[in-house]
Formats: sequence, C-alpha cells, structure tokens
Amino acid sequence: MLSILKAEQLKWKRTFIPALLWLTPLVTWLLSAVLMGGSYFQTGAYNWWYTMLLPGALTICCALVVETDKKMKYQSILALPLDLKKIWLGKILSSSVWLLFISVIFFIGITVGGWLFGHSLSLYSSLISTIVIFIAFLWQIPLCLFLAAKLGTYLAILFNLVANIVGIVVFADGELWYSYPFAIGARLICSTIGMLPNGLPVPEGSPLLNTNVIFPGIIMALAWFIIVCFLTAKWFQKREAK
Repeated sequence: MLSILKAEQLKWKRTFIPALLWLTPLVTWLLSAVLMGGSYFQTGAYNWWYTMLLPGALTICCALVVETDKKMKYQSILALPLDLKKIWLGKILSSSVWLLFISVIFFIGITVGGWLFGHSLSLYSSLISTIVIFIAFLWQIPLCLFLAAKLGTYLAILFNLVANIVGIVVFADGELWYSYPFAIGARLICSTIGMLPNGLPVPEGSPLLNTNVIFPGIIMALAWFIIVCFLTAKWFQKREAK
C-alpha cells in the first residue's frame, strides 16, 4: 500500500493538487479577514471553509486524482499485477492524507489569526471543529473519486457542491439532518462554533448548541466512509473483467 501511495503522490506533481493545499486555506483566511475581521475572523473563516471552499477544493482534488488515469483509460493501472481494490483504496487513502494536511494548515492559520484579530473560539473548540470537519468530509472522498470517474471533473464538482449546499440549507438546522449525509458536518459545526451556516449566531437555548450530537454524528460519518469505500472499491474492481 505504501508503494501505491507514493505512486499516487508522484502523479500529483504536475497537477493543481499541491497548490490547493495552500491556496484554499489562504483564500479562506483572506475572505474572513476582509469580510468579517476582528473577533469574528475565526467563526467567519470556519463558515467559509466548510460551506464552500473545502467542498470545492476536495472535489477538485479527487477529480484530478482520477483524471490522469482516466485519460489513459486506466491502461497503466490495469497492466499492474495488483488487486484493483488496493489501487482504489490507495487513491482514497492518499486523498484522505491530503484532506488531513489541508485541515492542519487551516487550523494553524485559524489559530494564528486568533492571536492577531482576537479569539472568538477557544483553542479546544477550534481543534474539535477542525477534527469534526475532517471526519465529516472523509466519506465524500470515495464518492467524489467515483463521480469524477463516471461523470467527469465538471459534473462531479457541480454535483458535490450542489449536494453540500442542499445539506446546509435544507437539512443542517432541522431534525432530519442525520438522514442526509451531506448535512452531518454542518449540523455538528453549529454546536462547536455556535454559528449557523448563514453566518448568524445560534440563538441561546437552541437545540443546535447541543454537543451530544457530535459523537453520534462522527460515528455516522465514519460509517458512511466505510460503506462508500466498500461499494466504490467493488465497482472499480469490475474493471478487471472488462
């Protein structure tokens, strides 16, 4: 598996994937500093991060991971004496590492921004929020890889962004958030940063502030990750028979 990960990362060198690691958090910090500023820098940055910029960057990353092999009609992969499941899981794992790195970079910037502009979140709340977002978005990696392979880059980006927006606007602040996996992250973040996806503070006494949903939400997100990994790996393995 380590050799598969190294091979995947070598393919990234001539793509936009490494640049996204720095560019996406930087754009988020700048947007929050200019539009929010002051003590609202941290909460504003988190809102921009999980509602728009991270979903977009993650989908682009996954699309680029697939694009190189897709252009060659997967001939370089099919020629290898390896189980296609392992290759697919290698793509998922390498993209997950990318998501971890970009989450860490974002967290560091948020912490530094808190020292500069004033803290609206404690270090603990910020750390928990970053961990929650990372786990909540993990399951979208195998999904986006699959969508990019089936639909192409642009349709995959469009589909995932629209699905995330629907989750945030329609389900995140309702009672059925758990029934729509794209809404899990937004629902949990409401309780960790105390802000609605629209940028307004969560009203005092609102059930959205209940942190008891965090653990069940994380378990649901991890369950979705396992399920989508399994289903997409089975789909990718069928290429062997073609």
